[in-house]
Amino acid sequence: MATMSTGSNPSRMSNSARRDERIRRLLRLVPVAGAVILAACAHIERTETMQEPPSLADLKSVSPAFERYTTETVLDGLWKRSQLSPRDRSIVTLSVLVSRGQTVEMPFHFRLALDNGVKPAEISEIITHLAFYSGWANATAASGVAKRIFDERGIGESQVPPADVARLPLNEAAEKQRAQTVAENFGAVAPGVVQYTTDILFRDLWLRPGLAPRDRSLVTVSALVANGQVAQIPYHLNRAMDNGLTKDEASEALTQLAFYAGWPNVFSAMPVFKDVFSKRPGV
Repeated sequence: MATMSTGSNPSRMSNSARRDERIRRLLRLVPVAGAVILAACAHIERTETMQEPPSLADLKSVSPAFERYTTETVLDGLWKRSQLSPRDRSIVTLSVLVSRGQTVEMPFHFRLALDNGVKPAEISEIITHLAFYSGWANATAASGVAKRIFDERGIGESQVPPADVARLPLNEAAEKQRAQTVAENFGAVAPGVVQYTTDILFRDLWLRPGLAPRDRSLVTVSALVANGQVAQIPYHLNRAMDNGLTKDEASEALTQLAFYAGWPNVFSAMPVFKDVFSKRPGV
């Protein structure tokens, strides 16, 4: 009698492998229903990936200390500090979650952002912006969660920006200098990157009016800190302050980021912030 291979032993198969084996058997038995079965499984998987985050009671059952810090230090402390508006705190926090693909807390924070005055159009633009600054897959994952929250709140297509919009005015002199510097340094290394940086990022994405330049800069700086991209911070922090972000707001954004991006990333960024502050007149 032939023995079963290790790969087909139900007792040693993962849950997903056992599920896939059941699907294959069903498809062999009922081929006509194959498409229906696969669609149902896909729906289940999509639902599972967008579950609500654990409740405070769930946190307490696992780690009472973590629940206490979450409640007292973060929700009743950090989020109520007056140095940064609740709206800006939501923008910073969403930027971290989207740029790092941390979908588990997105439902809560998309809702909170809307309650804090972040407009659906601004959330749409934050996701679009971070596709370029943290990668397409992270923006795709965030879009799936945002769609669910938009549906829940009755937010339709009329409340999000269209693909094609009238752009904001371009600072031709500043953009010419930026493009020339990048081309001289990297044009021979990756001409495609240099071209897209000019044509798509700085002559298109950054000029979309659905997110104010100051907020777009805050999103960018938050994502850079969250992902440890300190080399890019000086340019974008200076740009943020040119766009209206104050030193006190930038400082408090670091405090928010410490909790949502982690202390090491913030301590790596603080010397860069300090250097930028020290070189700006009147700061």
